[in-house]
This record gives sequence, structure tokens and C-alpha cells, in this order.
Amino acid sequence: MGNPVKLITPKRFGDSRGWFSETYVATRWAQQGVDVTFVQDNHSFSGPVGTIRGIHFQIPPHPQAKLVRCLRGAIIDYAVDLRKGSPTYGQFAAAELTAKNGHQLYLPVGFGHAFVTTAPDTEVLYKVSDFYAPDCEGGVRWNCLDIGIDWPLPASGPVLSDKDVTLPLLAQFESPFTYTGDPLEPIEAP
Repeated sequence: MGNPVKLITPKRFGDSRGWFSETYVATRWAQQGVDVTFVQDNHSFSGPVGTIRGIHFQIPPHPQAKLVRCLRGAIIDYAVDLRKGSPTYGQFAAAELTAKNGHQLYLPVGFGHAFVTTAPDTEVLYKVSDFYAPDCEGGVRWNCLDIGIDWPLPASGPVLSDKDVTLPLLAQFESPFTYTGDPLEPIEAP
């Protein structure tokens, strides 16, 4: 058992040129609880600070586990427990992912994913375990009070897509995800 959401910090090997890091090695990541096959990489760029993407997921038959990292800039990354019957249903865990710290966040199937940019011109790369399926995409509204994320936003407020503004609230969502016996726990940076 243990936290189903994992924070992973790949080793960096530095010298006078900079550093080198293996950002994904299936056997080593599996030892840390990331034992899925990834089939697609997604890369996003967000110019303004305060850009929110999420809370997104894909439902069966094409649910996605995700492995997220920040290539440039900084984000606060959120995993929201959407597993029916979970004692932590609707709760979230968050971690800061930056180009500098190299942290990665793993979200298994059954978790909604969102992030907010805390630096300008931020790039995020994430691996997913199933292909994008438009008929299976879903989401929960970013500012749902039942989830209660206190987003670190600039005074100007969030930058959102039209789609994210109109997503349903958690109470309007009928979860197809099943609780696995591992409650969500806070994420502690190494």
C-alpha cells in the first residue's frame, strides 16, 4: 500500500557544462510505484502566470495515468481523488514542479489532474498511459468548493480556457473510477 500519487525526483549528474538526468527509466520508476506503460507524451506551453489547466481526466474505456514534469518555469501540480468509495474522495494533493527541482508527479487512473503556472513561459511535459480519446475526456471545475483548492494566483486572477470555466462541479460528477484501497496522502518533497 502507500500513497497512490508519487513524487519522483530523478538524479541529476552535474559538471561544468551543466547537468544530465535520466527522466524516465521504466524499471526504476516501477520500483517507486509507477508500473504502467506510457503510450503518448503531451507538451504544453503557458505564457501568463496564473494559467490553470484542469481539473482533467479521461474515463474508461480510455482512462489515463499521468507522469508530469515541468521543463521550463514552474507549476503547482494537483492530483484530485475521484475514486468512488475512497475515504479521500474529492481531496487533493499538490507538489511544486519546476525546471530547477526536476520533480515529477505520478497520478494513477482515478485522479483528476490540474496545474497552475507560477512562472511566466512555463512548459509542462506529461506521459499518459492511454491515447487521447475525445469521447472519454472529462473534468471538474477548477474552483469547485467541494475540492477547495486555494490556487496561488496573481492579483489579475486565473487564465482559463472556455472549456475549463464550464466544467461540472464535483457534486454533478458520477465517478466511473474505483477505489483501490490506497487513500490519498499529502505529498512530501524529498
